[in-house]
Amino acid sequence: MKRAVLIALALALIALTVQAEEKTRLSVATGGTGGVYYPLGGAVANVLSKHLPGVVATAEVTSASIDNLKLIGAGRADIAFTMADSAWEGFNGTGKFQGKLPLRAIAVLYDNKTQVVTVQGRKIEKMSDLKGKRISTGAPGSGTELIALRLLEAYGIDPEKDVKREKLSVAESVGAIKDNKIDAFIWSGGLPTAAIIDLGATPGQKIMLLDHSDALPAMVKKYGPLYVKDTIPAKTYPGQEKDVSILSVWNILAVNEKMDEKLAYAITKTIFEKKPELVAVHKEAQYLALENQLRGGSPIPFHPGAFMYFAEKGVTRP
Repeated sequence: MKRAVLIALALALIALTVQAEEKTRLSVATGGTGGVYYPLGGAVANVLSKHLPGVVATAEVTSASIDNLKLIGAGRADIAFTMADSAWEGFNGTGKFQGKLPLRAIAVLYDNKTQVVTVQGRKIEKMSDLKGKRISTGAPGSGTELIALRLLEAYGIDPEKDVKREKLSVAESVGAIKDNKIDAFIWSGGLPTAAIIDLGATPGQKIMLLDHSDALPAMVKKYGPLYVKDTIPAKTYPGQEKDVSILSVWNILAVNEKMDEKLAYAITKTIFEKKPELVAVHKEAQYLALENQLRGGSPIPFHPGAFMYFAEKGVTRP
């Protein structure tokens, strides 16, 4: 009898092991801990793990857009947060990409606000004042770095000659500006960005955000209609007393074109239908909307699995 019980227990353990091994593990490539990608990516991973049977998803800290797309291309990540301009370069194999990546979109998320941040006392009141200053243009391999270099170029500022350039994440940039190691930094992210809130709340550090929407014509002329004029409303950050006129670019979720169609459908469906759980983690998730999906926010094609869900919900191209 004991032998039969032991055999039954052994078989049950084997069955449980097999079931555990059969779980689908997904890696969600996000960004640095000071931005929006990381907490929102963690929410996406939690929602997928909670609501998709047999799926275990994990959010990974990365340098953001460009590195995320390379991870997708190399099969080392399954879902990537990325800015649309970075995705376009990856899809076409230009810029920092040595070849075309097999990318597809599954969701247009929210628009990334380009934020040029300094503090009072650094003698910086407009973009041209950045010449000769110490600035950060974002972490290497990030979408922030891509848009920062394009923005400086639009103002005739050579990032290699006209400024002393650091390559820091948003959290590192805030630390550096507090320690007087840099004078300003450029960041592309959602509102509000936690690290910038921290800077504005620091005694003796009155933040200033620089208007830069007049760079739009030059950037659209060279890079296409990836950027739009936007505004950071007054009071978004501590001490910010007026609206700031800026440029924005959409964020998307990207996957490899080889992802199984049923899996891509299930991921897309879950993200949209569990949106309240995402919004509870970060309010930028409120802009995830079916009506935004096929209106040009993503410059790369959508995965067939995502299209399947959109068609099911009656969403078509305008």
